[in-house]
Parts: sequence; C-alpha cells; structure tokens
Amino acid sequence: MKPKMLLPTLFFLATPALAEGPAAPDLATLTAALNGQEPSSVLETPVDGLYEVRVGAQILYLSEDGRFVMQGDLIDLQTRDNLTEVARNGLRAEAVGAIDEADMVSFGPEDAPHTVTVFTDIDCGYCRKLHSEIDTYGDQGIRIRYLAFPRAGAGSASFDKAVSVWCADDPQDAMTRAKLGESIPSKSCPNPVAEQYSLGQSLGVRGTPSLILENGQMVPGYVPATQLRDILQETAVAAVGD
Repeated sequence: MKPKMLLPTLFFLATPALAEGPAAPDLATLTAALNGQEPSSVLETPVDGLYEVRVGAQILYLSEDGRFVMQGDLIDLQTRDNLTEVARNGLRAEAVGAIDEADMVSFGPEDAPHTVTVFTDIDCGYCRKLHSEIDTYGDQGIRIRYLAFPRAGAGSASFDKAVSVWCADDPQDAMTRAKLGESIPSKSCPNPVAEQYSLGQSLGVRGTPSLILENGQMVPGYVPATQLRDILQETAVAAVGD
C-alpha cells in the first residue's frame, strides 16, 4: 500500500553555513550545518537537484547547492504517492527490526503469517480494547508484539505500571491483568520502557495504540482483527507488485 496524501504546506530554511556549488552536498559541511548531527544517509530524489537527508528518524530535503533545507512531505502529484512517508516507513521498519523481541511483550504464534508491533499504554482505553481481543488477532494469523509507550512519560503511574509488567516473572500474564484494570505487584529491574517510549516519540507516535506494520507503515488507533488482517494482506500484495 503506497501512502498517498494531499499536498501539505512546505517551508524552507536558509542554511548559509553550507557550501554553495553545483556538486552534491558535502557530508562534512552538512554535518557542521546540522550542529554536529551526522546524517545517516544523503540520497537523490526524483526531483533534480534535491536530496533526501536522513538524520536519526527525521527526514529533510536539501538543495543541490547546499543552501536550502526543506521540511515537509514530498508528493508525486502524478501518482499522489507520498515519497516522504515511504521513506518514514523504511525508517520505522528498520528501527523496530533492530529491537530484540525478548524486550517486547508478545502474544500469538511465533510462526503467524503476520507480525504487528504495537506501541501501547497500560491505561489507554483503546489499548485495552485491542488487548481484550488478543486471541482474535491470533486467530486471524497476526502476532502482536507490544512496545511500551506510557503517554504521560517517566514518573507517571502508567510508566510505573509498564515497568512492573516488563519486570514481571510472567510479562504476558501481567500485561493482561494490568489491561483488565487489576493491580499487579510493583516491580523494578533493568528494563526497556524509557528507551521504547523515546523511540516511539522519535518515530512520530503521538497516541496509543500505534500499530507498526511489517513494512514500517504506522496505523494509529484501534483496528479490529479482521480489518487489520485485510490491511496486512493488501500491503503484502502491494509489496509484491512493487
């Protein structure tokens, strides 16, 4: 499934520190202009003289002469494809793929046809609705893997509950009980909750649940199991077509 969007508002930022010239942007000069943040990649785009610059989970566009940086979504008006969202999908897929599943709380068969990674909040109403149907997702061939995203941040009750779930002797049971509103033993241990929360913020998660599909596409909000299965099948067919 190729992301398509209406044309967004774009804006330009002058960056005098970058060297002007006909050649592609120099990496060292670009890094200096970005306050020492070295881009992970500088790629050509379909637009002549415009380069895609990836800095962490952020995507920028740089003019060939290194003078202008553009923030916003790059749209192909002929196809209505959102090229920036395609790039974001790749970043999300790469970031989620780098996480050890042992640091997630997972439900469903390991050999399920599809795997969806979900940023979740223990106290989120729609997160609880999704989890109440966790067996249905498994029946539809979907393995659900949870990452922690306590929306209120560190020091909140939801954050502490997430830590207790991840530190429980049986995290799956603790997750289910916590999402039912039951009290679970307060526990602490070395855990990935803060790191996962920070990752979610960097990937553009603004609410929960936020579902990350296998291709890195982010689907915000609760999605019924059969509808999610259809979306996953559609994206799989689209990937073969590409």
